Amino acid sequence: MNKSPDECNNINDIRIEIDAIDQQIITLFGERSKYVKAASKFKTDAASVRANKRFQAMLQQRRIWAENEGLNPDIIEKIYQDLINYFIAQEMNHWQAINQVLEPD
Repeated sequence: MNKSPDECNNINDIRIEIDAIDQQIITLFGERSKYVKAASKFKTDAASVRANKRFQAMLQQRRIWAENEGLNPDIIEKIYQDLINYFIAQEMNHWQAINQVLEPD
């Protein structure tokens, strides 16, 4: 594995490399999740878990990174909106559990 696109001899080589990259990406999402969970111990309230200013700043930075890689920044922003919203929900659950915070009825 680890062939460059130019070194691939057929569609199967391409698919193998794409699958390997996707596996690495998902592994990195798993690592990211661990950091998100760890961050919850530093949060003082639900608003700090949501961190709206940080969320917007992250999206802007990912747009810049996407442009630098020749990717569509709108698509990358959408992917990260979904990803970060998922992680915020996970972090909120973890934060509530470690702080024994109950949502009002």
